[in-house]
Amino acid sequence: MTPLENYHDWLRDAHAMEKQAESMLKSMSGRIDNYPDLRARIEQHLAETEQQIKLLDEVIDRNGINRSLMKDATSKMAAMGQAAGGMFASDEIVKGAISSYAFEQFEIACYTSLISAAEKVGDTASVAVFKQILAQEQAMADWAINHIPDVTEQFLLRSAAKGVEAKK
Repeated sequence: MTPLENYHDWLRDAHAMEKQAESMLKSMSGRIDNYPDLRARIEQHLAETEQQIKLLDEVIDRNGINRSLMKDATSKMAAMGQAAGGMFASDEIVKGAISSYAFEQFEIACYTSLISAAEKVGDTASVAVFKQILAQEQAMADWAINHIPDVTEQFLLRSAAKGVEAKK
């Protein structure tokens, strides 16, 4: 594959990744009952993710790239499977917080690569878009890692209390 073909493929991957993130964030937000700070940050990042999808749509259109419905559908199915799996865990909220952080790190790596690829193939108009998205992903990752201890402590307190739901 040429550098341009690889770049286009990675753009489709990024779009599918953000569609997966959107599904996961919607599911997670809808299931959080007892952790208002986490829910608020998830909802904020969901709004950012929805905007990121629009920005990626513009980049894809500007580059004349066919969208990969199969990748988007597969990513959404993976997100639904992950959400469904977490619903049955007694420590769903802690596992969700950890998974969220790990997924943010994956997104950070992908956008770092896309910036390099865009520069290599001369798509300078997209570099600023990717840097904007990268900054949002880094901010979410920073927030997540800094709040995992709080979520864990809240979960442990709620879990130890009789008659108090802790998992979500």
